Amino acid sequence: MPTLMSGEMPCVLQAAEEAQYTGAYRPKGVPLHEVRRGPYDGTRAAVMLTNGEPPARLSFKGGRFVYVLDTVTDGTATYRYAPKLSPLHKRLMDSVAEAYAQHRITKGTR
Repeated sequence: MPTLMSGEMPCVLQAAEEAQYTGAYRPKGVPLHEVRRGPYDGTRAAVMLTNGEPPARLSFKGGRFVYVLDTVTDGTATYRYAPKLSPLHKRLMDSVAEAYAQHRITKGTR
């Protein structure tokens, strides 16, 4: 964990929960756990507070991946991956679906 500066709060990024993934794009053959996963899950960092509060959203890679504030517990903000708000989610899931399909082909199953 980096040293916190004045006006910062520690945060952790986590996989989506039901509120974030319900209705998100999920191609056929892709398990739910893949939809829930965000590219930065498990990352610990610090966020700048605005008026004493952590931001409602964090975005990465120019807004391509979005995490939303879930809870603040013991002074640490927990953000959850938001696939419905992440513009790159569909392309990412299409790539995952292709990998699963290729795996099924190489294993000889459908």
